[in-house]
Amino acid sequence: MRPIAFALLILLALAGCGKRTDSAAQPMTEAHRDSVIARSSLPGASVVGRALATSGQAQDRATSLDSLSR
Repeated sequence: MRPIAFALLILLALAGCGKRTDSAAQPMTEAHRDSVIARSSLPGASVVGRALATSGQAQDRATSLDSLSR
């Protein structure tokens, strides 16, 4: 093998080992993880779903009360 071809092969191999930057490598947020759990068939998943719904209602209520004071 020629030295130039060998060097090119080494560079291509090293480039393939680079760090991934796509969105799949990023960790999930807590809210996203909880919503995935709520939609699953795991035991207690319905409880997580109800807790998310209650939390959303409380957030909506707090937002509406905050807008009344303006």
